[in-house]
Amino acid sequence: MSQLDIYADDAPQTRLASLTDARDIAGELARVGVAFEQWQATHALTDDADQASILAAYSDDIARLRQLGGYITADVVSLRPSHPDRATLRQKFLDEHTHSEDEVRFFVAGSGAFYLHLHQRVFQLTCEKGDLLSVPAGTPHWFDMGPEPHFTAIRLFIDPAGWVGHFTGSPIARQFPRHGE
Repeated sequence: MSQLDIYADDAPQTRLASLTDARDIAGELARVGVAFEQWQATHALTDDADQASILAAYSDDIARLRQLGGYITADVVSLRPSHPDRATLRQKFLDEHTHSEDEVRFFVAGSGAFYLHLHQRVFQLTCEKGDLLSVPAGTPHWFDMGPEPHFTAIRLFIDPAGWVGHFTGSPIARQFPRHGE
């Protein structure tokens, strides 16, 4: 189940709100400029499905997103608990960073948590299968795939180079609850 937990950025031990209704989540995130939708992720995919088959299965959805956001390219990011470098890959995304273009992800399997640092708040959004998230360029955030990662997400870009993380140097991400722990 998708869930949005909200914290004051200086009180990681105190949850201010917890939302599980998709409309409530979308409304709360829209107030801070972040888009959230739930789509149907109805295509049956095996854990070993390759990028081409996943992109083909969701080609209509990708085409709609490309038209709406001007995105040029799409790829697939996928990780399973058996991946030998899962701890290293998890660590790569755990520090607060920004991107020079929007970060758009459509989860077609599994889950992961995005943490958005906006307006003296941290919004911890646990994304599940069917969730579409669009984080605007320049938004401080981090991503936690959990200690036993299991997710597949389609990412869309105008320019893949725009997705390179620019780390803020802030230690804030280390203070908040981790996904799956």
